[in-house]
Formats: sequence, C-alpha cells, structure tokens
Amino acid sequence: MMPKERYGKLKEYLSLENPILTDVITHYEQLDKLGHSMGFIGYDETYTSHISWWPMISILGTFSAGKSTFINHYVGKKIQESGNQAVDDKFTVVCYGNNEEAVTLPGLALDADPRFPFYNISQEVNKVDPGEGNRVNLYLQLKTLKSDKLKGKILIDSPGFDADSQRDGILRITDHIVNMSDLVLIFFDARHPEPGAMRDTLEHLVATTLTHRDANKVLYILNQIDTTAKEDNLEDVIGSWQRALSQKGLISGNFYSIYNENAANIFEDATQEARLKNKKDNDLAQITERMDKVKIERAYRIIKAVEDFAKTMKEVKIPLLQEALLSWSKKVFWSSGIVLALLVSLFIALEIQFDLSTSFELFTGVLGATIFLFLMLHFKIRNFFARTTAKKWESKDPDVAKAILHKTKWWHTILGLDKSNWKLTIKKQLDELMQQSRTAIQRLNDQFVSPSGHKEEA
Repeated sequence: MMPKERYGKLKEYLSLENPILTDVITHYEQLDKLGHSMGFIGYDETYTSHISWWPMISILGTFSAGKSTFINHYVGKKIQESGNQAVDDKFTVVCYGNNEEAVTLPGLALDADPRFPFYNISQEVNKVDPGEGNRVNLYLQLKTLKSDKLKGKILIDSPGFDADSQRDGILRITDHIVNMSDLVLIFFDARHPEPGAMRDTLEHLVATTLTHRDANKVLYILNQIDTTAKEDNLEDVIGSWQRALSQKGLISGNFYSIYNENAANIFEDATQEARLKNKKDNDLAQITERMDKVKIERAYRIIKAVEDFAKTMKEVKIPLLQEALLSWSKKVFWSSGIVLALLVSLFIALEIQFDLSTSFELFTGVLGATIFLFLMLHFKIRNFFARTTAKKWESKDPDVAKAILHKTKWWHTILGLDKSNWKLTIKKQLDELMQQSRTAIQRLNDQFVSPSGHKEEA
C-alpha cells in the first residue's frame, strides 16, 4: 500500500474516532516528505507504518508463565489453549469478531493486511532469517472472538520465550511488537524462583524494553504467586525477581504480582489466602485499568510519535548523515584529485611526445577523451565510496545507510557539505513539526481536562 492510499484509509478510520488524530495525519505527511527528501525512508515508505494506529497490547513471557490463562480470564472466554508446557509456538493476534466461538486465521491474513501491526512482517523476518519470512504462517496466526473486552483493541499473545533457543525470526518479531505496542505485559512464573537460570531470556526481554522511548508502557508481572503460600515467602520471591531485573538495568519499573483464583492451589491458612488475594486484587485492578485505558494512551502516543520521529531525525539522523557524507566527500575529493593529476600528467606527456598542438582536432580530441575519462572515473569513485560508506553504516543505522546512497547521487556536489543549507532548512521544518505535535497534545488535553472548570459549567 502506497503512503497516499494509507493516509486516506487512516483519515477515514480516525474521523470516526477523534478529529484531532485525523489532523495529525497531515503532520505525518509532512514528516514523510522530509524523510523522503533526506533519503531516510523510501518513497514507498511512511512513518505511519512505524506505529500502531489500533490500540495494541502485547503479552510476552517465559514458558508456563500463565499468559494464555490471563488472556482467557480477561476476555471472559477460552480463546487460547493453556498448560504447563508450551502449547503454541506462534504469535497470536486476538481481536474482536462477530462469532461467539473463536475463529483462527493463518498468519498470511496479518502479513497482507495494513490495518494490523504485522503488515509485511515477512520482509522483516527475511532480513534476519532469509527464507523464513516466506513461511509466515509458522510465526503468526489471527484469532477473532465476540467479546466486549476486545472492542477497540488488539491483544498479542507471544509464544513462550527462551532467548537461548529462539530463532532470529522470533526475536525480530518480538522486538517489532514491543516497539509497536501501546502496552507491554511481561509475565514471569513465580513457581521458578531462580531467575538467575533465565539470564539470557531476562537480558533480551529487559534490554528490548529498557531502551524504549516510552518505558512506562511496560508492566512486569510475577504470575501464580499462590505457589508461595505454603512457605509464606512472597516478599522473598518478589525481591529475587526484582534483583534479577535490576542486574539487567531495570532500576525501577511497574512490577505486579497476581494469580488466577480458578486455577489456584488450595490455601491451608486463611490469613495467607486473604493477604495474597488482597495483593492480587489490587495489582490485577491496576493492570486491567491500564489495558482498558489503552485507547486514550494510544491517542497521546500517536501524536507524541511525530515529535519523537522529528527530534530523532534532527538530533541523531542528520548529524550522523552529515558525518558520513563529509567522510565520503573527502575520500572522493582526494581520490579524484589523484586520478586528475595522473590524467593531466598523461596528457602533458602525450603533448610532449606527439606535439598535439600542431593539430587542433587532435588536441581537442585527446583533451576531450581525457576529460571524459576523468568524469567516468570520478563517478565510479563516487559510487564506490558511496556503497562502501553505506555498507559500513548498515549495521549501525539502516536509515542513515539509505540516506547516504540517496544523498550521493551524481547530481549532488561533494563540496561545501559542512556549510550546506539543506540541513538548516530541514531542521527548521522539523522544529515546526515538533511544535505542531505539542499543540495537538494540548488540544487532546482539552478533551479530558478543564482546570478552570469552564467546560463543566458550560
């Protein structure tokens, strides 16, 4: 789907939900134009595909952590199989449907539909695991169910996570859904109180969420805490997990403890049961409240993303591109200078050897051939260093790598890059976009708050 067509569909969808979000599409159009002009995204790409326009909650966790049971409880119906062993090795997208019973559709339904956050995910999988993206049905499935809890949001249940044995495709999809989600629930199993044994899994899950620009959207959930009742060591178990998370860099965060009453162990002590139930009820209420309000949070995140994208382009991408282009231009300048010196020397030698000045046609012919040869070699040098520089940046920042190839086309000069005005013009436009994003957030605030009380009086 081309950006223009995507803009139209998003405006049509958002016009029914919130006019402010419809206006924000214009900001994304402006952002895309800047991204296209700089080469950070292709002309068939759009920044609107880098976020989820439908409220999206992803649920990650280790094997047997109770993810599926939690989803079934939240939805109010059994839509996911559950058990102590891994019962599903696919990412399952759960959304509202018209059937009372769950309907399962293949992963192709997600890969080919731009309304879902896995649109063209097969291409991303192929980048890290060539050929695997063509078998997208092995990674994804879509389930629909008629449940009021699913209206207006998408749930994503991940396969049991084990970073040691996970395929590259699974890890890429995991990173993708964390970036796209409005809320991320990461489940751990209280029945396995030795988190040190899960070092690599913890490291990947926490590292994936820790550096995210909105870490507040991640909730860490210790599930099945009813198993601690016999020893009455809930605080020790929670402390053990929190220490393990802190060792991976998570100093503070949203940490909750819950269990499922329908599948709970029999409590021998009524006091312990009451204490654990009170803890579970409070934490579960907070988790559910965040899930139910994800639509509001998503609206703010969509608007804020414009500022985030613009700020990243201005403060990170452009300086990196400038650095790369200066390096490229210096290599081209000196290499072309050496080639020019050699060709001039060759021309002078021919002049002395054959006295080219005696024939104007011969002189101009050799001079023209020399100039043509220089230009041909110059553009080959440009292309060679452009490709090598872009390849060097591919692993550091793919967007900068694409921009290098874009900004080194034959019509772009290699001189005066450090004094060029294009970056100043672009940065000014990015500043305006960031201000428009802040203004849109203020307008969104006006829908929910009225410090003066005028709205209530009216």
